[in-house]
Amino acid sequence: MSVLGKWRIVELPGYEEAYADMVEPAYILFEDGRGEFASGCVTGASAGEAARGSDRAAIVFDGIGNDEMDAVCGSGSAEVQADGSLRGKIRVHRGDEIRFIARRWLTSSTPC
Repeated sequence: MSVLGKWRIVELPGYEEAYADMVEPAYILFEDGRGEFASGCVTGASAGEAARGSDRAAIVFDGIGNDEMDAVCGSGSAEVQADGSLRGKIRVHRGDEIRFIARRWLTSSTPC
């Protein structure tokens, strides 16, 4: 299973349940060599490479963005689990390490 695509962040272990969707529905997106994320008051863009190992897909990335309007940078990693979830972390330089659990973002092809 590929890590590429849009993932809905469903849990941030160690944070209050409502924090993830404070500003908008929390997500992380990986495309070919780039991506973006939003969770709580943290948003950003990332660049990284997906790697395939045994039966799981993984990615490592660097990112820039903002946390409550303050510029931040950092790195992260994520790996698709056997149950289809994505588990990872975003490490803010000189700041928090934000762990996340995400599920594929299922979108509708029905026009609104």
